[in-house]
Amino acid sequence: MLLVFNPNRSPSRIKRNMKYLMIALLLLVMHVAKSQDMPLTVISNQKGAPATLNLTELKSIFKGERQRWRNGTKVVIALMKPNTATGKVISNKLYNMSSDDVNKYWLALVFQGKADSPVSFDSETALESFVASNPGAIGIVQLNDATSDVQVTLVDGKKTF
Repeated sequence: MLLVFNPNRSPSRIKRNMKYLMIALLLLVMHVAKSQDMPLTVISNQKGAPATLNLTELKSIFKGERQRWRNGTKVVIALMKPNTATGKVISNKLYNMSSDDVNKYWLALVFQGKADSPVSFDSETALESFVASNPGAIGIVQLNDATSDVQVTLVDGKKTF
């Protein structure tokens, strides 16, 4: 929509349209703020990944800086696709980047041969199944009640972050 000044519009109509625009912007800001508060849960395969991590370790793992677990098992990162609500929150909360910037970050790491690309999912159920069946796998979901096939990895001693 192109906004063009129209001298025939009445001032009251302009004020009314501005009011609607401000309400729409306020709703958008509230939605974005609420999505940032979404609690996230780290899940991992019971073989390889530790049962607890601190936030610095978690960020290091999800930035591809750590390739192996303490027992030698290869780290396999599972992420929600960036176009999902959970994927957007992960991008902001964990990477402090936009979803597009996270994609560019991983493309650069993979292209430089520094890390393997994360496995991406459209659904949290599919991500959880993948983590359950792949030793060393770790992922982040919105779900608080993971199945017994995966372990909930505590972050700074908490189930969610």
